[in-house]
Amino acid sequence: MFGRLVTLVVVLPLAIVLIALGVANRAMTLFTLDPFNPGNPLLSWQLPLFALMFSMLILGIVLGSIATWLAQGKHRRSARNARAEVAKLLSEAQRRDAVQRAAQPALPAS
Repeated sequence: MFGRLVTLVVVLPLAIVLIALGVANRAMTLFTLDPFNPGNPLLSWQLPLFALMFSMLILGIVLGSIATWLAQGKHRRSARNARAEVAKLLSEAQRRDAVQRAAQPALPAS
């Protein structure tokens, strides 16, 4: 239910805006990687402006995701270490409990 609400409130208006941007920016644009010689055919492409905008948006999302993942590495490492320590302490407690049970004298059968 909540996912459907998010789709209706956030994703649908965003999709409408992106489609409107794509339709409004269909003109061909020269994209060049050489600022000193813009006519260089090896480093220049003619493409619609919306394709350039959407590709830069996707590139920004990917680079931002990578930066976030790298920045959160220390938190993932500490969580992994904490899980390993908990597992070690649990196995040690179970082993100690088993030793204590084995050391207790058995009650006589009634």
